[in-house]
Amino acid sequence: MIPTIIRNIIRFVVLILFQVLILKNIELGRFINPFIYVLFIIALPFETPKWLLLVCGFVLGITIDMFYDTMGMHAAAGVFMAYIRPSILNLFSPREGYEFGTQPTIQYLGVPWFLSYSGILIVLHHFVLFYLEVFRFSEFFPTLLRVIVSSIFTILLVAVTQYLFNNKKQVE
Repeated sequence: MIPTIIRNIIRFVVLILFQVLILKNIELGRFINPFIYVLFIIALPFETPKWLLLVCGFVLGITIDMFYDTMGMHAAAGVFMAYIRPSILNLFSPREGYEFGTQPTIQYLGVPWFLSYSGILIVLHHFVLFYLEVFRFSEFFPTLLRVIVSSIFTILLVAVTQYLFNNKKQVE
């Protein structure tokens, strides 16, 4: 069994490498920009402290910013996503709460729960990111379309990744 911290460090590196080496170089059209790196924040253990979530969101985002040359936009969206994550988890919390030492995965909590939880976080992340990028109201509807389409592709990519790499329930 790999300790949780090592598993998360490996996930961090792999997701960033996949994002910058593969997804950044695939041209999917003007409106489709999937960002798989958000899975790192989504999949952190339930008991991750809020301060650590914010630090992870910033480090993750600023790392992506270095490769995308986006001057802090991914960092801002990552910190926002990390900030809102505990509220979203509370929104979807089971009556008995989450089991200690587990991570939010499709296999552990099911497809509807995971798609709802990750979908909200991804849409909010993309909303902040893309509106910071255009930063004008004249592009409101094209940017909204970009948020929706990119969110759908990111959610699909995150779900497929969950099935490929989390083939068992993560209870330690």
